Amino acid sequence: MKEFFKFMFASLLGTLLTLLLLLFIFIGMISALVSMADNEQVKLKTNTLLTIKFDQPIVDRSSNNPLENFNFMSFKAENTLGLNDILKNIEKAAIDPNISGIYMDLSSMNVGMANLEEIRLKLLKFKESGKFIISYSEDYSQATYYLASLSNEIYLNPEGVVMFKGLSSQLAFIKNMLEKLEIEPQIIRGPNNKFKSAVEPLMYDKMSEANREQMQTLLNSIWGKLISSISESRNISIAELNLIADNLELATAEKAMEYKFVDGLAYKDEILAKLRQKTGVAEKDDIESVSIGKYTKAEVGEKNTSRNKIAVIYAIGEISSGEGSETSIGSESLSKEIRKAREDEKIKAIVFRVNSPGGSALASEIIRREVELAKNTKPFIVSMGDVAASGGYWISTNADYIFADETTITGSIGVFGIIPNMKGLFNNKLGITFDKVMTNKNADFFGTMEPLSEYQFAKIQDDVVRIYDDFTGLVARTRNLRQSYVDSIGQGRVWAGSDAVNLGLVDKIGGIEDAIAYAAEKASLGKDFKITELPVQKDPVQKLIEEMGGQTRVKATLKQQLGDYYGYVEYLEQVKGMTGIQARLPFKMVIE
Repeated sequence: MKEFFKFMFASLLGTLLTLLLLLFIFIGMISALVSMADNEQVKLKTNTLLTIKFDQPIVDRSSNNPLENFNFMSFKAENTLGLNDILKNIEKAAIDPNISGIYMDLSSMNVGMANLEEIRLKLLKFKESGKFIISYSEDYSQATYYLASLSNEIYLNPEGVVMFKGLSSQLAFIKNMLEKLEIEPQIIRGPNNKFKSAVEPLMYDKMSEANREQMQTLLNSIWGKLISSISESRNISIAELNLIADNLELATAEKAMEYKFVDGLAYKDEILAKLRQKTGVAEKDDIESVSIGKYTKAEVGEKNTSRNKIAVIYAIGEISSGEGSETSIGSESLSKEIRKAREDEKIKAIVFRVNSPGGSALASEIIRREVELAKNTKPFIVSMGDVAASGGYWISTNADYIFADETTITGSIGVFGIIPNMKGLFNNKLGITFDKVMTNKNADFFGTMEPLSEYQFAKIQDDVVRIYDDFTGLVARTRNLRQSYVDSIGQGRVWAGSDAVNLGLVDKIGGIEDAIAYAAEKASLGKDFKITELPVQKDPVQKLIEEMGGQTRVKATLKQQLGDYYGYVEYLEQVKGMTGIQARLPFKMVIE
């Protein structure tokens, strides 16, 4: 009996401790939520410095999700500032009489090249106001230096370096792992889709020659844009920049000074002294500053009261059937948003912001149909972000006009199918066998516990060929091109935005603001309009309740612990979901 009470009390104590821990977590999240929901207007003093520190991932749209960047270790939440608010805030700062300049602390940054390009162009416009931009970092990566290079003054820690080496892309291949697990990825590609290499990590242990060719072309285009911008800003020739990269010349801070990459070497206290001087602050006084995140709540200029609206509809993430989320595209939910914008008489034009590597071919076609209907009703303009490839390009085709950044990854006109055969894993590794009965000889079609028959494989092959023909025909029809030409630049091949313009896949180089201005012009609105963003984001409290599940906590913790390597976990999840016929970007790519 004594042992019974001992175990009972131990169990009760464990339960109470668990409940207390959960309560502690819940209180922490509520506190973070209240902090994030604070909408009090920010009022600035004169000579305020706008500080930019991009230490959180930069997405297309700011999130009000209380758990998206919630740190379960420190119980702190960080607002994810989107490109939409970053661009607005920089433009606002240019005309704000209380903002004297911008200070960028660029020790780290997590952003795609196209979004980075749009931020850089907006900062260049900010400089036209006559206000200064100063950048400082302990170490500059290639991406952070690309942004910093436009600054009036660039400073580096005396022990720091500027990483300048050229671009490389590393692809992950899991063929050998699947073989060890005895999983056979039954892959069906179009007969001429040699560039559609999304399936190559499942088939090979290295890149095919076709994939290597397209990757080299893509990297060359992005690198060309990067160094041409640096060359213009720093007055260093492109030939010299390539030589510096080839020889890894910037191994020390002194070398960065010698090659005119930076204007000075300084410690943080020395930078603060320079900023005091720039803003007219006494040596012992604090600098008036506001972060770019908090500056969102500062009001500058007259409030927009126009009844005319331009809808910006965000299509972000992989494409699948059904309902989506803020980080994935569902054909049902996105179609509904496009339809609502089409039927709303106050919305005079639509800008479709696409940042997607593609996904389900069927889901892409469902969305495309709604785009076509909307285009027939009002101006419909596409703005491509970091990626608008395969299914992401499919859903864009019917637009009146397509904008892309020079470094946007687009194209990838091709399809494929994957049906995994798990028989070896279950039979030989796990000791599990299966048996079946059927009413018809192909009733087990799309089954995953044995290989496809030749007849079943051929049926899927026919579907892949048919859908590829539909895809190339769609592009030919909507872009006024010959289908044979579309096939020649298709076959799953990806292109940078700068190349896509020359090929006829994109109409013009430009960012989301260029797309909005063009939509306003086509709708004859002038400047008499305001922006409405769709889908409408859910209330933060509702999100908190929906996302209290363990999976959200596990994912958030994994992301914090694994950092950049979390992308490989996401890739494995994507592979798991690659069933049926896909129109998807041909690889998981990391550019360094």
